[in-house]
Amino acid sequence: MHDRVFEIERFTTQSGDTLDLKLAYRVHGELNRAKSNLIVYPTYYAGGSDENEYLIGAGKTLDPDKYCIVIPNLFGNGVSSSPSNSPAPWSGSRFPMMTYFDNVAAQHQLIQQVFGVTRVCAVVGFSMGAMQAYQWASQYPDEVERFVAVCGSARTAEHNQLFLDSLRAAVVADASFNGGDYDSPPQKGLEAFCTIYASWFASQTFFAERLYRSMGIENLAGVIEFAKGVFMRHDANDLLAMAATWRAGDPSAHETYQGDFKRSMRSIQAKALVMPCDTDLYFRVSDNEAEVVLLRDAQLVPIRSDFGHVAGGGFDPTALAFIDARIKAFL
Repeated sequence: MHDRVFEIERFTTQSGDTLDLKLAYRVHGELNRAKSNLIVYPTYYAGGSDENEYLIGAGKTLDPDKYCIVIPNLFGNGVSSSPSNSPAPWSGSRFPMMTYFDNVAAQHQLIQQVFGVTRVCAVVGFSMGAMQAYQWASQYPDEVERFVAVCGSARTAEHNQLFLDSLRAAVVADASFNGGDYDSPPQKGLEAFCTIYASWFASQTFFAERLYRSMGIENLAGVIEFAKGVFMRHDANDLLAMAATWRAGDPSAHETYQGDFKRSMRSIQAKALVMPCDTDLYFRVSDNEAEVVLLRDAQLVPIRSDFGHVAGGGFDPTALAFIDARIKAFL
């Protein structure tokens, strides 16, 4: 299955840049006559349409026989408009900052103009996809019936921001990065990036009990190689562009809410299912607890797993079965 492309002319970002954009998306299932079964399922950091398919299939959480599932690709992921595939003057390091607000505004255009849908059945997401689900519900409160946030918060916590800063610091410290104007990939910087990332994606217990062996990984060196397999296939500027989007995550950071986070949460009318992992190092259960008390109709259902953040990405079979059952019941 291939991605389709939705072209947006003269899109103005929150930062004030105006450019033509391409939003890549994939569709599973068909829209019903009432146009009431569309689910938006955004991608996560360094992931594309393929990586989202672990929840899709007959009898699974997102059943294409029941729902029309639209997977919009995050700007910066190398499939939708990104530093690596944009023409001058927006190529490479000159690609504009794209916030979650910008991503969701573009997705909103896609859903309305291509599908003719004015109210989505649900927005479902993992990690950065979960943050987009929160963003959708806050940005378009009258147009989202439900949302599901798996291992992701509405707003990026400061400790999470520091992690993202460390990734950027590793890449830009490589002299060959050259301020983003490199002729060949900044290999040393990207390898350092992968080592940092590998230490965060799962819990301390995951390493202490060598649970990575259940993923076919033998040792710590193998964990780093696993991270390289995920991230080294991406352009360095793309990785930094997505990290900048993640770092700036905050539904209240636009003119509607003027930085009033509580108001941005209380504006949400959608029913919510929020599923943090109890050992996630990026998005803590306490982050979601503080958000859920501000929502009108929300279920907080923590995932018990020592796989940390990646428990929400399908790497822990027990956690995946739990996630599948809870989302299926919620929808």
